[in-house]
Amino acid sequence: MTEMRPMNQVIIFSDQHSKRMMECYGNPYVKTPNLTQLAAKGVSFDNAYCNSPICVPSRAALATGNYASINGYWDNAHAFAGECPSWGTRLCEQGFPVTTIGKLHYKGDMPETGFPDQRIPLNIKNGVGDVYGAIRNKKITRYQFRDAIKQACVGESDYIRYDRAIARQAAEYLKNEGTRQQKPFTLFVGFVTPHFPLIAPQEFYDLYRDDPAIREPIQFEQSEWPHHPVVDYYRYYCGTENIDRKTAINAIKIYYALCSFMDSQVGVILDAIREANLEESTRIIYSSDHGDTMGDHGVYFKSTMYEGSVGIPMIMSGPDLPEGKIVNTNVSLIDIFPTVLEGVGADMNVEDSHLPGKSLWSFAKGEEDTNRAVFSEYYAQGIYTAMFMLKKSDYKYVHYVGECPQLFNLKTDPEERKDLALEPNCAELCRKLESELRNIADVDALELCSKEAQRKLLEAHGGEEEFLRNFKPTLFSPIPKI
Repeated sequence: MTEMRPMNQVIIFSDQHSKRMMECYGNPYVKTPNLTQLAAKGVSFDNAYCNSPICVPSRAALATGNYASINGYWDNAHAFAGECPSWGTRLCEQGFPVTTIGKLHYKGDMPETGFPDQRIPLNIKNGVGDVYGAIRNKKITRYQFRDAIKQACVGESDYIRYDRAIARQAAEYLKNEGTRQQKPFTLFVGFVTPHFPLIAPQEFYDLYRDDPAIREPIQFEQSEWPHHPVVDYYRYYCGTENIDRKTAINAIKIYYALCSFMDSQVGVILDAIREANLEESTRIIYSSDHGDTMGDHGVYFKSTMYEGSVGIPMIMSGPDLPEGKIVNTNVSLIDIFPTVLEGVGADMNVEDSHLPGKSLWSFAKGEEDTNRAVFSEYYAQGIYTAMFMLKKSDYKYVHYVGECPQLFNLKTDPEERKDLALEPNCAELCRKLESELRNIADVDALELCSKEAQRKLLEAHGGEEEFLRNFKPTLFSPIPKI
């Protein structure tokens, strides 16, 4: 494999964008022309995953190149604050310019994160975050999720205004600062859409006015829903058990419209790269922190191990990369750490040798590893017991502490309609995958550690009962002043 020539890199990172909601990933109904063009000119990873299907832990894994539980990033209140080096740390140490614009979802904008140049950053609210989401039992519901579906509408929101400001500042950076850097720069652009609130501008909603303009969700009808105790509870927690078809279809249209809106902001950045004459010296990476099932299997949002939630888009483009290439190797967000360093010509520190990720450039240029496994974990809102995913080859094994597992063959069953875990002829395969999962993580110990950390967090807020009595939960972080 040829060595990578150091180049600038622009990482465009959206929030809650399911790869199932992209034309280049097989959904012709969603209109995302800029991302479609990026994929046509570059490399798409068909089997890319987040390492935790919720914002804060996923973004901590992205920054640190390690699994979120290693440093205690359990939920949306336990956020990255520089407890260990990030890829930003390594770039800064070696004098490579690194700038972030938009959402990060860290503890705050402290330089210890390795990102001292954070512009209009969105981090966890007041350095505290979503304490409510750290409560994990079978007693509570969060009807704000249901209401987000019911209140989907046309209009403007803070998130729409924020993303426009992010795209505008990113374009200004590329045109005014990117052309003057002495060493290859890394620009991280963090959009907040298509994350709810489900409010989209009229011009983008108009693309999906008719019902035939959307793909009907997988196992959409209640009679088709799969029933697993953890998944059933998640529906109850979100209050989405009785969403009617009309309401659901309207919400899906608004989500599609938000995907198209976000794609238009990507277009602003791609135009700026061209206008600044940076195309021949810049590689682009597009991805998201997690997906959104949006009605698939009768569930919405993130927080499950179904493909719509844990699967993510991953597209890479650059002047030295193949065009229109599709990579089948399993990859995940922890692979971004070594990818970023190699891309600009920075060195991995000897302390980073333990990190589990691998640079994606080798896969982009032709290497395939059909036996590679990726890992995801979840300890946050909407579940009462920890869950874990191991994706290896074509199989996805989902482990729930204290509950029965799930097993899917994504080659023969890409829509995850048939759970193989209870079939006698798959028992040995389940055992092998569980063993491999346990080699990565002590799942039982992590469940105990997560709940102990969450208990201490709630004690710091007066205890669970007192906290619930006085706190009104919200669903999304307020934007910074723009």
